[in-house]
Amino acid sequence: MNQSKLWAARAAELRPDGRAFIEGRRVAAVDGLTFDRQSPIDGRPLGAVARGQAADIDAAVQSARRAFEDRRWTGMPPASRKKVLHRFSALILAARDELALLETLDMGKPIQYALEEDVAATASCIAWYAEALDKVYGEIAPTADDALALIAREPMGVIGAVVPWNYPMVMAAWKLGPALAAGNSVVLKPSEKSPLTAMRLAELAMEAGLPPGVFNVVPGFGHEAGEALALHMDVDAIGFTGSTRVGRLMLAYAGQSNLKRVYNELGGKSAVLVFDDHKDLERAARTVAGSMFYNQGESCNAPSRVLVQADIAEDFVQLLAAEARSFAPGDPLDPETELGALVDEQQLRTVLGYLAAGREAGARCVTGGEQARQDSGGYYVQPTIFDGVTNSMKIAREEIFGPVMSVLRFQSEEEAIALANDTPYGLQASVWSHDLNRAHRVSRALRAGTVHVNQYDEDDITVPFGGYKQSGNGRDKSLHAFEKYTELKTTWISLD
Repeated sequence: MNQSKLWAARAAELRPDGRAFIEGRRVAAVDGLTFDRQSPIDGRPLGAVARGQAADIDAAVQSARRAFEDRRWTGMPPASRKKVLHRFSALILAARDELALLETLDMGKPIQYALEEDVAATASCIAWYAEALDKVYGEIAPTADDALALIAREPMGVIGAVVPWNYPMVMAAWKLGPALAAGNSVVLKPSEKSPLTAMRLAELAMEAGLPPGVFNVVPGFGHEAGEALALHMDVDAIGFTGSTRVGRLMLAYAGQSNLKRVYNELGGKSAVLVFDDHKDLERAARTVAGSMFYNQGESCNAPSRVLVQADIAEDFVQLLAAEARSFAPGDPLDPETELGALVDEQQLRTVLGYLAAGREAGARCVTGGEQARQDSGGYYVQPTIFDGVTNSMKIAREEIFGPVMSVLRFQSEEEAIALANDTPYGLQASVWSHDLNRAHRVSRALRAGTVHVNQYDEDDITVPFGGYKQSGNGRDKSLHAFEKYTELKTTWISLD
């Protein structure tokens, strides 16, 4: 049996458990409500998922609060907590096929990437924070001789984590890793569009030795479970990744409740700046197209605005188009597929609406621009490139979250910088130039949380992830993530 048929057979046998996970066990919603999940790859039913609401969130928060107050987790010696998190990471890897299959069926990601990238990154993130757990030290302030001022980082308490549908496991791990390593309890609300791996992760964490109540998962809709979590008076902080629209709501909910800390990782409209002194346009086109069409373009950091110096623009657009055509939409369960399905019909309609808006605004569709694989019963769009785009067009201003790239042309370095920064977002950017001075000048001038130089797809858990402006606040990944889930306490001791 070839690999494609093998994955299809495994998918046919899979029976996901859609119940919530509270106080160390699977539970139905308090009122028994559920919602049905269908796979975006072909519309197949995936089963019923608990429709968590305020009562379910309250039960999970109470469980998390009890676990925090009796110090069953935070009171463990750091070495013991480290061992539990390392076991958690190992169990994720041991369940790699199951987790990858759940992810692919739930949100349409190609199985090769779910397996090789997402599962591996999830396990790696948990293991990294396990190792970092006992390497975050306190401080002693430089006071006068008659005092000793100790500065310590303490866990906040109960952390609410709300994660999106595009990288369900990885985004959950970015919250869970530092929050759990710091000694907090967590209530995770996964997206209703891709909730299945979250509950399975909670089971694996329990199997690894995480005490009951420390990690709870309540699936449900944003306006029900997500809103209830953000408004809950006993949640100390919210770590949110999602749209800028909902990020604004998260801040409002904090103001309406207990002024809980809110850390938003929001949208992006990342710009790539390709200058005429770059010496390898083929590599640049290959990297930019690969980064744009990875995960079907459903990435907040997708390089969706490609700014090209005018005298090389024609050649570069042709190189981009050739690369884009190699990303033919295919069955996500086929290990050869590189471009899978969009997450659901709503997202398909959104992306098709942007394709129409680009044409209506006068942009030229170089390649793609149509729905694909309509006979599959799933939601697929061709990789698409628009040329002749201006920065005032809707497709250049708004986050599309689909495989749609806009090419804008510039004459000078100053114009390129102005165009790149003319956006409400500031997540990532990329500079392609072999002029060292220019690379430094432009990188400094760009208002983005990460600026790549002569690459785009390189990354590591050791570097912070987040953005300027309406791309959010705070940082995921790296040691800086501990800043979101800990409080600074000063203990001032007078010395005789």
